Amino acid sequence: MFDLFLLPLISNFYLMFLDAFDPLDPTGNITIKWDIVSWTADGYVAAVTVSNFQMYRSIMNPGWTLGWQWAKKEVIWSMVGAQTTEQGDCSKFKGNVPHCCKKNPIVVDLLPGVPYNQQFSNCCKAGVTSAWGQDPTGSVSAFQVSVGLAGTSNKTVKLPKNFNLLGPGLGYTCGPAKVVPSTVYLTPDRRRKTQALMTWNVTCTYSQYLASRNPSCCVSFSSFYNETITPCPTCACGCQNKNSCVMSDSKQAHRKGINTPRKDNTPLLQCTQHMCPIRVHWHVKLNYKDYWRVKIAITNFNYRMNYTQWTLVAQHPNLNSVTQVFSFDYKPLVPYESINDTGMFYGMKFYNDLLMEAGPQGNVQSEVLLGKNKDTFTFKQGWAFPRKVYFNGDECLLPPPDTYPFLPNSAKINSIAVSAMMLSLLMFILTLWR
Repeated sequence: MFDLFLLPLISNFYLMFLDAFDPLDPTGNITIKWDIVSWTADGYVAAVTVSNFQMYRSIMNPGWTLGWQWAKKEVIWSMVGAQTTEQGDCSKFKGNVPHCCKKNPIVVDLLPGVPYNQQFSNCCKAGVTSAWGQDPTGSVSAFQVSVGLAGTSNKTVKLPKNFNLLGPGLGYTCGPAKVVPSTVYLTPDRRRKTQALMTWNVTCTYSQYLASRNPSCCVSFSSFYNETITPCPTCACGCQNKNSCVMSDSKQAHRKGINTPRKDNTPLLQCTQHMCPIRVHWHVKLNYKDYWRVKIAITNFNYRMNYTQWTLVAQHPNLNSVTQVFSFDYKPLVPYESINDTGMFYGMKFYNDLLMEAGPQGNVQSEVLLGKNKDTFTFKQGWAFPRKVYFNGDECLLPPPDTYPFLPNSAKINSIAVSAMMLSLLMFILTLWR
């Protein structure tokens, strides 16, 4: 007989994997590619590339952390463009000491500005990578590793296992390493092709459910045709930080060092009803004959976080008629060719691509001009508001649909005009009776 005690566990297990598939970015993932470029006396030299193929989810500061488990007794002799966080016990080696002797090495990217002899192509960005849809050239990170006590041929090399990726927090699940056709390179003059000696890939996918049980952002609504402002739901992101939050008008908000990030990325939030680090406000601003206008404002309530290269994704049926976007860059996302109802907004470089921490500078704003399709356009029943909103790849909590600022069903009746109309009708009837 089915045990009801297992029902919550099965439900959580199902939701975890259901959430790993993003319908707005069905092919998004992070791919880790190992290319063996040369054999050594006791192992090989490999170029490792971390490619972020997610359309709107970047890896922010403090960057990615990559780990795995060696299949045999391999060691890392040297690295270029990255380093392990621990060396481990290398006491059995005489003379040359390996860079890392741990069975489970943990690798991080180098910081910008390291000497040239420690750099590798696409390295040294502190592990920060852009989303593929925002900046394809900045979505790649790479390093070189020299592995010893490993195989020296395609038949004797054993693939590492149990890969794990932090980007920078939890949320990513990595599959097993799989041998794929060897990567082909072009020489700088593009006249000759070279080939890796062996290549394997590891694919990592993101689940918001694994990253956090609570949302990290919420959405509020307002419109020109209704005085009602629909706020974020109460405790939209959980109220676990309610006891440590900071009032915006208190002296603590201006205390020296309050903006210093913590190693565990623990937020310090401004006290709000929703207790979210990020609030997105969607305001239906104006209505023209052939167009309508929306104002979007993003506010940061976290005193310890600057969001670099942030992204905002909205799903709305009229985004297929975007005419002009002010102050933000915009790119339509078309995960399914027949449907164009999703778009990505992001900051202009060196202008507003940095969303500052809580305070006077902790917000960015834009306005969007959209064309009307008279066959489908309406302000009724909350049509003017988005169906889904994502900030930095995490889905935001929207208010309940019955709280949206709907269009009034009827206008106020002018009693004087009605009285005059009734009097005129009465006089007309009396004239007919004579």
